[in-house]
Amino acid sequence: MKGGKREVREIALRQRGAASSLSRGHPWVWLDALAQGLQGAKAGEEVQVVGHDGTPVGRGLADPASPIAVRLWTHGTRPIDAQLLRSRAERAGRLRAFLFHGTRTDAFRVLHGEGDRMPGLVVDRYGPVAVLRADGDGAAARVPDLAEALWPTLESWGTQTFAYRTGERGQTPELHILRGAHPPDTVRVEEHGAPFIVDLARGQKTGAFLDQRDNRRRVGALAEGRRVLNLFSYAGGFSLHAALGGATHVTSVDIASAAHATAQASFRAAGLDPGKHAFVTADVGAFLDGAHARRERWDLVVSDPPSYAPSEKALPRAIAAYRALHRACADVLGPDGFFCASSCSSHVDASAFLGTLDDAALGDRALSVLELHGAGPDHPTLAAFPEGRYLKFVVMG
Repeated sequence: MKGGKREVREIALRQRGAASSLSRGHPWVWLDALAQGLQGAKAGEEVQVVGHDGTPVGRGLADPASPIAVRLWTHGTRPIDAQLLRSRAERAGRLRAFLFHGTRTDAFRVLHGEGDRMPGLVVDRYGPVAVLRADGDGAAARVPDLAEALWPTLESWGTQTFAYRTGERGQTPELHILRGAHPPDTVRVEEHGAPFIVDLARGQKTGAFLDQRDNRRRVGALAEGRRVLNLFSYAGGFSLHAALGGATHVTSVDIASAAHATAQASFRAAGLDPGKHAFVTADVGAFLDGAHARRERWDLVVSDPPSYAPSEKALPRAIAAYRALHRACADVLGPDGFFCASSCSSHVDASAFLGTLDDAALGDRALSVLELHGAGPDHPTLAAFPEGRYLKFVVMG
């Protein structure tokens, strides 16, 4: 991204009202909203989006192979140059330094894509290691530019490695070193003073799910003196905080046995004996059916499944799946118990998700919504971008 005057490809919107949501701050330009101009554009190329009348809307990065053809970075004609990247990277760093000062937390999201007005680019910090992921070919093409802009901030925090993680879901992830030395497969970090282990080599996303940090802490506060059931437990974050919060016993259920090994390592790092708790490798639905048949009950049930709605088309099926899951959870919840239900599906908004927790779904449990949370403040969103408010975490009792 060098300075000076540059020729920028112009891409026109198809309809009169297409520019409205973009001017309010929505960063996505869908392929079917474009009239012309994308032909021949390369992934990551800076383009000028204009309205049907030629009025400049904003500049973004092209991604011709994606349904999201352009992700806007600026309004009007402001260029996407090295100065813009540097200023936004530094601002994101200052915000995190403020948010986590004195919190005994060294695992947090440094850069949250659209929410930090750097669409498609996500960076998570795990103590001495920072890991980047790119959403789409357009963002991936600008990884070297982001590394240049963000590394001074990361280095000032004592970061020793900045890596770029690639690999689609179901594939073996690969770490490409952008700055520093190759990291170990696992790293120990702190979350609100609680130590836990992150599997950088095999963990999902960048290695862990940092968006649930504050919700894990809330589960810890609810767990004292209770038997806790953590469903879709993955690396055991909710389980760890529940045990540290004083749960009498924690049962963690996940289909992936390797995730239990990471969870148990976190328990040991925190001075807890994993042998005093249960780690069950099983399908959650089958486990709940068996527990209900045996009349087992827990005082606190946490349900945090993977996304049930990867697309708008999958929404009806996802709603039905959530309702069935939540009914099964209610069936194993003891008297005066708390139920924490979560969804990371962006296509399921808060209202729709609450609809899967109504009286018809949960039967005669007569539970009420006590709290509704989202991701932590290191996952900022844009007011005009509802897709960014993907995480819902409901506490019922």
